[in-house]
Amino acid sequence: MKVLKFGGTSVGSAQRIKEVASLITGRSHGCGGVSAQKNGGADIVVLSAMAGTTNTLVEICDYLYKKNTAGAQETVNALESRYAAVIAELFDAGASGGTRGGAMMSAAASSARQQAAENVARCFAYIRSLMAVEFTETDEKEILAQGELMSTALMNNYLQFTGTRSVLLPALKFMRTDENAEPDMKYISVRLRRLMDMNPGAEIYLTQGFICRNEYGDIDNLQRGGSDYTASIIGAALELEEIQIWTDIDGMHNNDPRYVADTRPVSELHFEEAAELAYFGAKILHPACVLPARLHNIPIRLLNTMEPDKPGTLICNTPPTKSIKAVSAKDNITAIHIKSGRMFRAYSFLKKVFETFERHSTAVDMIATSEVGVTVTIDNDLRLQQIVDDLKAFGTVSVDRDMVIVCVVGDLEWHNGGFTARAVDALGDLPVRMISYGGSNHNVAMVLRSKDKVEALNRLSASLFNNNSQVNIL
Repeated sequence: MKVLKFGGTSVGSAQRIKEVASLITGRSHGCGGVSAQKNGGADIVVLSAMAGTTNTLVEICDYLYKKNTAGAQETVNALESRYAAVIAELFDAGASGGTRGGAMMSAAASSARQQAAENVARCFAYIRSLMAVEFTETDEKEILAQGELMSTALMNNYLQFTGTRSVLLPALKFMRTDENAEPDMKYISVRLRRLMDMNPGAEIYLTQGFICRNEYGDIDNLQRGGSDYTASIIGAALELEEIQIWTDIDGMHNNDPRYVADTRPVSELHFEEAAELAYFGAKILHPACVLPARLHNIPIRLLNTMEPDKPGTLICNTPPTKSIKAVSAKDNITAIHIKSGRMFRAYSFLKKVFETFERHSTAVDMIATSEVGVTVTIDNDLRLQQIVDDLKAFGTVSVDRDMVIVCVVGDLEWHNGGFTARAVDALGDLPVRMISYGGSNHNVAMVLRSKDKVEALNRLSASLFNNNSQVNIL
């Protein structure tokens, strides 16, 4: 039994929904029948909202915060029209592959279309009901949940229309976070198993990604990219065979294909390598989703919805390979340097520095220290001015904005010689603001100017991979 997650692009149109339905039921690509027949138990399918929906819902919330009800209403109307067009195309006369004929086919399509339209209409009616109240953060989270509720309703309607025994398991009935905003794994496992036991004949289980309830029972979410996290939590809670993340690219590439030509998917990554790549900019995978899978030793497979026969990338507890696997980059980085002769060798210096960032709820990405100072990087500068003001009590503070972290990832245990020199030498005359190595056995990270990012990525590919998917370390 597996859990399969499909992102917004994968269900971004009526045609894409049909393709995903064929893929998960095994009616194409040689999958060999519906999932209950493949695995001795129904697979669980996690869906994101249709592409563009969450952004539009955020826009609606923005209008409501600004008390611009007319702007919100206009945006809701446009989004509803888009869904109406998707429903009309999804339940056309040929949607079930011609297995029924004539009037029966037309009647079935009409009934399925009406049911789908009613399910979606309820979501839009609920959004409109929140326009008449004083808009709050709780209301925003309820509006943002509607995207996943609609995508799963449409998929469930379509699967049932085409003859699949699918069952919708509402995430809001089992996905819950605790007082620390961490998944309540015991609660999730018990509630989810109970829901599945109530529907033993299912061929496919469907549920929503991203959305959950918090410790108070209010609708909440797992933040952007949270559908990956949902799939990983479910995989861990049920101790499933595999977690599959389906996107529009064939696995984790050895560099960013948006900026570097001739990149290749990496066939296999260690959990730690994948976590480093995800945290430092690889968009295909949400960083949080690696931890539950690693703790329960459940493989993650990254696959391409558009090319489902490609092997993609397998993430697991692979043994050390003494090789560099991939390069990634994280944008919007700010470097902060605190220099203090007065606190030289004072044991409380670092404590005071990091208490400052904690006080302002700002996470630190990288750190480098010297005898007289410390440099850190952050990717959230919302509280930057307050942080700088407080740090000035400990020394002289300088700030470098518009930076990028370029991360080289692989089996980089310190006994494996040569990799740091190759990575740094590849950058040539590009100025490097900061280097971090030793905090992990899987990466060396360098801070550069954002304007040098593309050049740095291409130089690293040429030096480290040179037409090979990975480079072996001495």
